[in-house]
Amino acid sequence: MAPVGGTAVQDHVALAEIELCGELIIAASAARERLSLECIDRVLRVAEERGAGSGQ
Repeated sequence: MAPVGGTAVQDHVALAEIELCGELIIAASAARERLSLECIDRVLRVAEERGAGSGQ
């Protein structure tokens, strides 16, 4: 039984990973062919993360 009183903890990193995984599944479902590495990077926002990590 879960404790009463709103003690649920949210793991924001896990939630972000789940969201990105869902976006990747949607992109793959809509594609007629295999997704290219560039397309996967775009869906997963790899360039945005690299830019944010380098202070740009």
